[in-house]
Amino acid sequence: MADRVVEKLAGSVPSWGARIAYGEKSTIGAEDIVPVAVVVFGFGAGEGSGETPLPEKLAQGKGEVSGGGGGGIALPIGAYVQGASGAVFKPNAIALVLAATPIVMSVAAAIAGTSAVRSVVKIFR
Repeated sequence: MADRVVEKLAGSVPSWGARIAYGEKSTIGAEDIVPVAVVVFGFGAGEGSGETPLPEKLAQGKGEVSGGGGGGIALPIGAYVQGASGAVFKPNAIALVLAATPIVMSVAAAIAGTSAVRSVVKIFR
């Protein structure tokens, strides 16, 4: 059963894409605004059963289990604002820093890891 739930969720992900990343157009004053967000979500499910005897300290038993969960986050990174000269992207600076931080940290960690490996290789030569 859990497999079917995951398959249904995975099958519907492509249709979520743009609808989640771009919000509904709103008009504020004389400007049309379309909010933009970085959207990340994940889900998982599993199931199991048991026929194998458990260790002696615990009673033997048969069992079945299933479960699942998921979550997500939408980080508003800015908006497209329609003005006299056309649509212009206006970033949310704080959200862009938050969105970029994991990428920058990953690159920094990769560089540091590469440097550390090279140092160890030099020691053993």
